[in-house]
Order: sequence, then C-alpha cells, then structure tokens
Amino acid sequence: MITTGNKNIIEITVTKNDTARVFGSGELEVLATPRMVALMEECAYKCIASELDEGQSTVGTLMNVKHLSATPVGMRAWAEAEVTEVDGRRIVFSVKAYDDSGLIGEGTHERFIIFAEKFTQKTYSKLNK
Repeated sequence: MITTGNKNIIEITVTKNDTARVFGSGELEVLATPRMVALMEECAYKCIASELDEGQSTVGTLMNVKHLSATPVGMRAWAEAEVTEVDGRRIVFSVKAYDDSGLIGEGTHERFIIFAEKFTQKTYSKLNK
C-alpha cells in the first residue's frame, strides 16, 4: 500500500556520460541537470514500484526542480524521494539530490498509477492515426 512517508534512496558515481556536455544541456563536464532529474525520477518510481498491483505501473506527469550546485565527474551523487501525498492514482513526492558536498537539487515530482497494457495500447494507437 502506498502511503505518505514511503522513502527511497539511489546512488551513482558521476561519469563523463552523466555530464551536461553529453546530455546536450551545456558545455561543461559536470552532472547534467537532466541527469539529476532522471536520477530523482528513477528514485521516486522505485520508491513505490513494489506496492503496485500486477499489471500496474506509474508514469511521471510533473517535475518541478531546482538545480542548486554543480557536481564534478568522479564524485558520488544520490537522490532521495519521499511520498508526500496520495490522492487516488496520483502520487506526489518530495525529491532531493545530494553529492558529497551537500544538497545539489530539490523539488517535487508527481506520478500517476496506470494500467501498463492499456496505457501502451493507447499510446501506440497514435501511430495508426
């Protein structure tokens, strides 16, 4: 059962493949904002994945995040997600990211519980239009 207070943490070591230069979001070899956001989203979806019924999944629908500090290649970074609101199929998370020097990003993320097969069929029906 998904309840407020559910938490998760995931960690990476920043590599050149995680940088703004590679992601196309800048020229510097520092942790890219899109990579930090992806880490936060992965953390949130994994926070509740084991609580879903068979055939269910979640999709991200909103991300509102500030990137506060740059992280160099070679440094450890991690994301934390905590469920702050459950409203039917809508789940809201507080998300934060850190490196070994402290807080690097924070914000909110929203996901919706969907039925994977139905969602996929509806999405791919766009190809037939």
